[in-house]
Amino acid sequence: MRIASLLTFVAGLAVAGGSAWLAGDFFEAKYARANATNERDDGLVTVVVASQNIPFGQIVDATKLETISWPAAALPKGSFTDYAGLLPGAGSQPRRARTPIAQGELMLASKLSDFGEKVTIVQSLGPNSRAIAIKVNAETGVGGFVTPGDRVDILLTQGRDKTLKTVTILQNIRVIGVDQEANENTDRPEIARTVTVEVSPNDGQKLALAQKAGTLSLTLRTLEETEVLPLEAISLRDVLREPEPAPVADAPAPAPTVRSVIVRRGVVATETELR
Repeated sequence: MRIASLLTFVAGLAVAGGSAWLAGDFFEAKYARANATNERDDGLVTVVVASQNIPFGQIVDATKLETISWPAAALPKGSFTDYAGLLPGAGSQPRRARTPIAQGELMLASKLSDFGEKVTIVQSLGPNSRAIAIKVNAETGVGGFVTPGDRVDILLTQGRDKTLKTVTILQNIRVIGVDQEANENTDRPEIARTVTVEVSPNDGQKLALAQKAGTLSLTLRTLEETEVLPLEAISLRDVLREPEPAPVADAPAPAPTVRSVIVRRGVVATETELR
């Protein structure tokens, strides 16, 4: 029994050692192929691409990468020709995807964070832009069909009854988040409470003030439409097609009131106006 147990133990060690050696040999060969950065005689170089879809904010590791041949003359700036500059060293934190990366897409430095850098919605903002959240509901938020990456117009409605008015205050505004979701690949309708949009600093002030003045609504634009139209405010009277009320004629100005006093000197009486 002891000999059988010993043989079983030795066999297990041999299998484990062989598996470790094969795995090490596989990854060594994979890295060796990825590190072959020199241009070949056929004018191609080895570049690193995504072997699967990498969502926004996901860690980039070796399991999500592979290498392919690429024309050296058409190599985009920021491409990785090996894993050395892409994957972290020992004890370092990994990179993350700043934007969604599709399977087969080139790994570019502009689409990746630095090592250990946190990826947030702020990194999707353009230069001199701001992110501001506005309150919406099912009616004002296009029934939940607004998703990150969409373009919207923002309308303000204020007043009561016959004084109701609506005006389009901003046009062609990019949505960068719906509640806490900032993934542009999401197309699932969801009733949101807040929508975060990208605006200029000046437009951010307009939105902050408009939220206090009335109700904000969103209208969803097509992806191809970028034109900003001159739109006037409309009132409830315009919707009901009621004629404008006739102007009221100005009433004549009242005659000035004249005050006077009567002065008597003996039997002679004179009237004098007061100024």
